[in-house]
Amino acid sequence: MEYKVAQFESLTPQEVYLILQLRAAVFVVEQECPYLDPDGKDQEALHVLGFDAGNLVAYTRILTPGKDGADCSIGRVVVDPQHRGAGSGRELMLKSMETAQEHLGCESIHLSAQGYLREFYESLEFHAYGEPYLEDDIPHIAMMRRY
Repeated sequence: MEYKVAQFESLTPQEVYLILQLRAAVFVVEQECPYLDPDGKDQEALHVLGFDAGNLVAYTRILTPGKDGADCSIGRVVVDPQHRGAGSGRELMLKSMETAQEHLGCESIHLSAQGYLREFYESLEFHAYGEPYLEDDIPHIAMMRRY
């Protein structure tokens, strides 16, 4: 996979479209969760885009220090369904964690993990804290990783 890391204003209109298309395909359609994805945070985020043969297949956004009350947070973690099960999610998260450290100097990373992915994030040294909660009617758990 080839990665691009960019601030919002450096993304092309086509890249913004592909990001929104992938996020809607997974979070809204596949997970049957109608919610307003464009939440006003994309403009402040650092975006990590994973391409395979020129197609966007993996994506995260990193909110910079001080946003959401955390040092840094990774969110909107998404992998195209056709690219799951081959390590693309792990590769994406490793790239995102590296980006958070190198580009933003993050000492800790927070995320809101869907409950069924808890073990996946624990394998990347994230630790759950607090009680599970519902976000858009999907069980989530807050998780954090320190460096």
